[in-house]
Amino acid sequence: MLVDLKPTADMAEVRAVQEGFRNLNCPGTLSYTLGDDLGLKDGNWSFGICADFADEESYRGYDLDEEHNRLRARLAPHAARTARSQYVVED
Repeated sequence: MLVDLKPTADMAEVRAVQEGFRNLNCPGTLSYTLGDDLGLKDGNWSFGICADFADEESYRGYDLDEEHNRLRARLAPHAARTARSQYVVED
């Protein structure tokens, strides 16, 4: 997921939400990283989350997780836009 924050975003709240995302512990999560954009190119979005799951069922559990959705709702007022993509990593 990519997040582009509004210029008016409350960064203390955004940081608290980011920490909440980092602390999620949903079954079937293989890896979960979150990082702020380094600012190496103009026009980049504010931060990204990369999550790997054991299977589609694990992703769906994460997507429906109560705490995950609470965090998404807290982030929403601060985000100008978000982008998501789900794909299978081929070996």
